[in-house]
Amino acid sequence: MFRFFAALIVLLAVTGCAPSPVKPEPRAEACPAPQACPACPVCPVVEPPKPAEKPLQPADWNDLPGWVEDDPGAAFAALVASCRSLERQEQWKPVCSSARELEDKSAPALRAWFEAQFRPWALVNPDGTRNGLITGYYEPILKGSRRQARGYAHPVFGPPEDMIVVELAQLYPELKHLRLRGRLEGRKLIPYYSRSEWTPQESKRSPEALLWIDDPIDLFFMQIQGSGQVQLSDGSRVRLNYADQNGHPYRSIGRWLIDRGELKPEQASMQGIKAWARTNPARLAELLNANPSLVFFRELPVEGSGPQGAMGLALTPERSLAVDPRHVPLGAPIWLATTMPYSERALNRLMLGQDTGGAIRGVVRADFFWGSGVEAGSQAGKMRQQGRMWVLMPRAYQPADSANNAPK
Repeated sequence: MFRFFAALIVLLAVTGCAPSPVKPEPRAEACPAPQACPACPVCPVVEPPKPAEKPLQPADWNDLPGWVEDDPGAAFAALVASCRSLERQEQWKPVCSSARELEDKSAPALRAWFEAQFRPWALVNPDGTRNGLITGYYEPILKGSRRQARGYAHPVFGPPEDMIVVELAQLYPELKHLRLRGRLEGRKLIPYYSRSEWTPQESKRSPEALLWIDDPIDLFFMQIQGSGQVQLSDGSRVRLNYADQNGHPYRSIGRWLIDRGELKPEQASMQGIKAWARTNPARLAELLNANPSLVFFRELPVEGSGPQGAMGLALTPERSLAVDPRHVPLGAPIWLATTMPYSERALNRLMLGQDTGGAIRGVVRADFFWGSGVEAGSQAGKMRQQGRMWVLMPRAYQPADSANNAPK
């Protein structure tokens, strides 16, 4: 009996200690088929900005359109006059000495002389283009009086006593073509009066006026041109020449009229602007004040071939250019290739860079001096052409970084 119970106990013990049935592991899901990774976006290649093109690049005489067809006599005479200033620079002395000694001034001989003395350099914009805007200017003839009188109500002023001019080159030689103009308010230098701010000043400054003009729009355009002749009531004439400017930037009133839908671009010539002004007298002040720049004059006798340019020399009609002196040396000969106003007819000729202007900014940019009077004004007012320019420099000249590129 004992054996029976002992065997039963052993059996129960064995049975109780038997492991539980193993639960099968769940069947693993099949791995999904691999998918192609989405294409990573290609980052755009950021190219560094291209360096600005050199403003003067070597050229050849054959590059100058119409060079063998122009008679450079008038330009040669203007160059000889410019030598009074140019020969202060060593590189110009041999050129000026040779010019004074030259006897044969026929067109072929003069072309040969220029080719022997100079090398042409193409003027190139910073973006590499070689075309630029060529506008025109002239010397208007206005009617005026020495005194304020009926019909002569618009004063012309010389540089005001309270306008301070700071020549930046005295502090920073690299800024030799820049200057500041302002006035003192206490101990603080502030910008000088803009055109609209100057208008209330005119009555209190009337004793300082040089002359009185009959027409405000003619006076405005004389400021744009930089000079003019004034025919006085006694029949005599005087010349008013640029003396200074109020320091505010030039703003085109033609562009102002275009932006407001008053004129179409092809109508915004000097003649078109004057016509608009005549038919909108109530808005004349608004129009003129759109240009904050104001020019002050000095009186000169009427003599020479034209008004004085930036070099202090008389300009030569149809042979003098206003240029940006930051890029074009004043007094240098310039070959201009453009077209006549409102025309495709070629205007290729040798010019002299003898003047500057508030609106003349950039490498390939120039203002063509047409002369004095109504016909010159008609041509200047219509001129807004595209053109190319080459500056002629003495053979001894080399731009700082062009020594290895100059033509021989």
